[in-house]
Amino acid sequence: MTERNSDSGHRHGHSHDLTRGEELQGVSDGRLLWAVVINQLLTAAQVIAGIISGSVALLGDAAHNFNDANALLIAYIARRVSRKKADDKFTFGYGRAEIIGALINLTLLAIIGLYLLYEAISRFVSPEPIEGQLMAMAAILAIIIDFATAWMLWSMSKGSLNVRAAFVHNMVDAIGSVGVLLGSIAILFWQWYWIDPLITLMIAGYVLYQVVQMLPQAVRILMNGTPPWIELPELIASIKSVKGVADVRHVHVWQIDEDNAGIEAHLALDVEMSPSHDEVKALIRNVTAEQFRITHATLEVDNR
Repeated sequence: MTERNSDSGHRHGHSHDLTRGEELQGVSDGRLLWAVVINQLLTAAQVIAGIISGSVALLGDAAHNFNDANALLIAYIARRVSRKKADDKFTFGYGRAEIIGALINLTLLAIIGLYLLYEAISRFVSPEPIEGQLMAMAAILAIIIDFATAWMLWSMSKGSLNVRAAFVHNMVDAIGSVGVLLGSIAILFWQWYWIDPLITLMIAGYVLYQVVQMLPQAVRILMNGTPPWIELPELIASIKSVKGVADVRHVHVWQIDEDNAGIEAHLALDVEMSPSHDEVKALIRNVTAEQFRITHATLEVDNR
């Protein structure tokens, strides 16, 4: 006798509401938006100063600030979008809006990073004069804004992994701007123009490193890949260890967002050993949630 019993352990709307909602409780929308605006304005100012002064290091620092400003913007938009309930058009909810935004941001960052790499190498081959004073003024402005933004985010960072990451990035930005400031001082006093492309190479290398680290993660989520923290044989073994489960087949595991996973599986139960179907599925949900961070489970049951 076969019973096809399709069951979702967590309702779509409920599980996807938890994706960003709880992390961002108590965080001010206005403050987050101000951080976005200030950092985008800083990026524009650094680009203008970099073009006028001839400093590609400033352009590189602007690219890094551009990335972090976009990360904040994505966090803000995703926060607003993720509040929407699942509906007839998007039955899984809107949790992946952030991932799509991150993919766009990383693609732009890769293009910018490669451009900075090209410019830095060109400047080594054909050095150009640099206006060190303007470069220094722009770097000082960047340091002030980076620390101000970090201070603005500090009180919010304990409630959100997203904002905490943005806070850390702003601190890294400030350190990068200090490097640009030191480079401008070397140019002003000793005319070490080679230091500008050197700093650019370091910034471009860091930017491209971020892309290489994060782009595969975004693609994995959008491709419904198995989460990196789950080893499929271990997951299957854990499910089989539940009392009454004779076999597990047709297992599909995918990453819902950065922190949660889903599973679809076909269970063969031993009727003589197993409790009721609902009890078995409840046990499986508990095991998979605690051990593998699976927050959405769809299970079909066959009696054996």
